[in-house]
Amino acid sequence: MTATSRPCTVHELIAVLPDVPVLHDRCRALAALDALMGGRSGSCFDYDPAWGPGTVAGLMNNGSGDEYAILFTPDGVFGRGFDHESSMSPYTNEDMALWPGLVDSLPEVFRPLLDEPAFCDDEVQVATVVFWRETHDTAWRAGPVEYAEYDDDGTGHLFHVLAAGTPEAYHAFAEDYYGRRPDLDAIRHVYTLRPVTAEVIKTLNPEADPVAVAAALARTGYPVEGRRM
Repeated sequence: MTATSRPCTVHELIAVLPDVPVLHDRCRALAALDALMGGRSGSCFDYDPAWGPGTVAGLMNNGSGDEYAILFTPDGVFGRGFDHESSMSPYTNEDMALWPGLVDSLPEVFRPLLDEPAFCDDEVQVATVVFWRETHDTAWRAGPVEYAEYDDDGTGHLFHVLAAGTPEAYHAFAEDYYGRRPDLDAIRHVYTLRPVTAEVIKTLNPEADPVAVAAALARTGYPVEGRRM
């Protein structure tokens, strides 16, 4: 499996995820690109530099019931995703429990995050994918999840763009999600976290309000030319 392949399970995903700083930069870049592109029902990717005390969040929500959150905390990184059509959803079993093995070996330091209101439906913990990396870890971790022939946790659907980690992967996503073909060089500009210019904004979305886009990017801490961060 390579980073350009589509991971099909959480174990394949953690095998291709980069180190924490690179993953963090990818989350910022994807959110910035979506803020620039606009969308039919809002952005798919988002980034919150103040999700919680000392915690930054890279977020995805496709507006159709599928979402993920990657939390960069003082204790490490906690990632969870939910595919609403997954055969491994808690809604597929009577006790509404998480899939066996999904969080069996989750470190205690991350367990309170399972009960975060944003990750629950009333008292039901909602996830089909969970992975983590403590600050002292040298690799990403996931629980001993076992898959039957037709089980699908949604990893490939949820994390493909993030795992691929290339401007080309976002370009393909944007064509499908936004229904237009964005300029690849402009995407590469943002993917390398270079300051966004008025020209880049216009190239990616001619109908965007440059002032509003610059303000949205500045709120996430993304560099914008001519604005003090």
